[in-house]
Amino acid sequence: MDFKGEIADKAAKITKKIELYLPKEEGFQKTIFSAMNYSVIVGGKRIRPMLMKAVYDMFEGTSEAIYPFMAAIEFIHTYSLVHDDLPAMDNDEYRRGQKTTHAKFGEAMGVLAGDALLNYAYEIALKAFEVDSSNKDAIIKALKVLTQKSGVYGMVGGQVVDVESEKTSNSVITREKLDFIYRLKTGALIEASMMIGAILANASDKDVDYIEKIASKIGLAFQIQDDILDVVSTFEELGKPIGSDEKNNKETYVTFEGIDKSKEDVQSITNEAIDLLHSFNKNDKFLEDLFVYLVYRNK
Repeated sequence: MDFKGEIADKAAKITKKIELYLPKEEGFQKTIFSAMNYSVIVGGKRIRPMLMKAVYDMFEGTSEAIYPFMAAIEFIHTYSLVHDDLPAMDNDEYRRGQKTTHAKFGEAMGVLAGDALLNYAYEIALKAFEVDSSNKDAIIKALKVLTQKSGVYGMVGGQVVDVESEKTSNSVITREKLDFIYRLKTGALIEASMMIGAILANASDKDVDYIEKIASKIGLAFQIQDDILDVVSTFEELGKPIGSDEKNNKETYVTFEGIDKSKEDVQSITNEAIDLLHSFNKNDKFLEDLFVYLVYRNK
C-alpha cells in the first residue's frame, strides 16, 4: 500500500471511531442531529485527529482516552467549517464536493449545527475521564489546550481578525496581521491536535512545547498551500469553489508573495518542521511523511 492509500485507510478507521460518538437522529430535535452528523460524515480527511494519534503513538501512548479527544477535535474543526461557509462569512454552497450544511438544512440550522458541534465536542472530550481515570492530570491539561486553542485566544480570535481584515471593511491588512490570522485561525487547531497527542502520552512539558513549535510551522505551511490551491486548483479537484478569497476580497499569502515564492516557502517551512521533529530521535517516519503529504496536497 502506498502512502496515499495508507492515509485513506487511517482516515476511514478514524471515521469509524468518530461515528461511535455521533448522536442518534431521533426526538423532537432530530433535525439538528441530522445536520451535525451530515457535517461530520460528508467527506473530510481527518487530518487533525490523525496528527493527534500520530504524535500519541510517537510518544508511545497506550490509553483509550485518546479517542474521545480525536472525535472532539474533529467536531470542533467541522463546526468551524460549517460557520465559515455561512452567508455571513464566506458564503460557500459546496465543500468536499457536497452541499454545505446551511445550503442543505437552511441558514438557521447551519448556525445551530455549528453551535451544537462545538458544545458536543466538549461533552465527548470529557468522556476521557471515564475511559482512563488514572490519568486525570493529563486529561485536564489536554482539555485546557483544547478549549484555549479553539477559543478567542486561538481559532476564533484568528477568525475575528480575518473577518475584520476584508477589504470591504476598509481595514488594511499587513503581513504581521496576516501571520497572526494564520497562526490562530489555521494553526491553533493543528497545534492543539499535536499537543494533546503528546500530553495524553505523558510527554514532558518541554517536549509538548517543542511539539507546539513544530505544529505551528505545519499549520502555516498548510494554510499557505490552501491559499495556493484557491488560485490554481479546480472545483472538481478541490471539492469546493475556487477563487473564494478573491471573491471575498481577502488578502492572502499569495497576494503578498506570489505563487512561486509561496511554493518555495511551503517547502522551506515544512523542512524546518521536519528537522525539529527529528530532534526527538523517535520513530517519527509516519509523522514526517504525513507532514509532507499535508502540505503538498492538491485538495
